[in-house]
Amino acid sequence: MHFLFKEEPTNYSYDAFAKDGKATWTGVKNPVAQRNLRSVKKGDLVFYYHTGDEKQIVGIAEVIREAYADPTDPKGVFKAVDMKAVKPLPKPVTLKEIKADKRFEKFALTYMPRLSVMPVEAEWWEAIVEMSEKPLS
Repeated sequence: MHFLFKEEPTNYSYDAFAKDGKATWTGVKNPVAQRNLRSVKKGDLVFYYHTGDEKQIVGIAEVIREAYADPTDPKGVFKAVDMKAVKPLPKPVTLKEIKADKRFEKFALTYMPRLSVMPVEAEWWEAIVEMSEKPLS
């Protein structure tokens, strides 16, 4: 399976993540995002999405440890996963580009803008990778 995880680049950019090499993904509190996070499996690939002013998919990560108790949650209710950086996309793919493409009309990114963890169907994954490889117009 594939997923998309969102992060504010001023908090933890893909470049910082790539420099670190791996990270624990913590702090997810939304119930739908938590359900999605719990379904992530070791080896799944993840799009790294910059929120805020950027609103674009900028890189790819791989899950290296499945959901476990979030170490930042004192109540032990929430889960976290560990990921490693794989590679930045050749060209970021913006939310605007995704919304303009009818193939993505059922993609949660287009209608649930605050959801921080979401599944990505295989055809959407392939389309986004393809979009990232096209030169700028």
